[in-house]
Amino acid sequence: MSTHEDGQFKHHTFVMKCGGSTLAALPIQFFEDLKELQDAGITPVIVHGGGPAISEMLDRLQIPTEFINGLRKTDEATLDVVEAVLSGQINKQIVRRIQQVGAKALGLSGVDGQLIEAKPVTNADQVGFVGDVTAVQAEIVNGVVGMGYIPVIAPIGISEDSTQRFNINADTAAGAVASHIGASQMIVVTDVPGIMRTVDGVKQVQAFVTVAEIEQMIATGEIYGGMIPKVTAAIQCIQGDVKEVVIVHGEEPKVLSRVLQGEAIGTRIKLA
Repeated sequence: MSTHEDGQFKHHTFVMKCGGSTLAALPIQFFEDLKELQDAGITPVIVHGGGPAISEMLDRLQIPTEFINGLRKTDEATLDVVEAVLSGQINKQIVRRIQQVGAKALGLSGVDGQLIEAKPVTNADQVGFVGDVTAVQAEIVNGVVGMGYIPVIAPIGISEDSTQRFNINADTAAGAVASHIGASQMIVVTDVPGIMRTVDGVKQVQAFVTVAEIEQMIATGEIYGGMIPKVTAAIQCIQGDVKEVVIVHGEEPKVLSRVLQGEAIGTRIKLA
């Protein structure tokens, strides 16, 4: 968590990343837990994805879509859909659900106020307008938190000169936001109980893994598909003030409160 003082108020913040489809399926109790945390002065900064909803809309518009190493190939037409679905549909859906339980939320895109500045990824010739984060305007996030709102951020990036938008992997965006606002912990809310490993023929949740172990599990194929960008972002995120990333199942009762209290739930990823 990060702490910053604003007059007599002290705010504790942590970053939570959640897929759009995961959030849509979460029970009302998850959002009540968010409200209890906010009431207690602990404010989550939410960065969300929305892959399945984007794919559904592209399909409806008959725009073909392709993934390369877990990243969606993004041309201009795809980018229009990505921005509309993430910044419009998913972002406002999350804001509404938070407000329905009486908590306060403010939806933002990475384009707003140049919140998330980005540049093309190294393999842009293959994936198109996919971005790597170069800067995060932490004062915007801290300002929203200081006003008593939960920031809900859609991972659309913008170039330094504001001429080009970028589709940013939500895990990568969340890791960058956590690093830039000085959060010590990032919680990744998913539809799986954590990183699984087969031990004696039985799949088990790993309570604790190091970065080296994750790299080994990717190399052996134990971690694959959509979990690769999650753990890769976690590795990138564990730098500066970010000491730990926790991957948890969103349907666990009071999952956020339990993680923040240090309960052994999900998978905790640390440097060593």
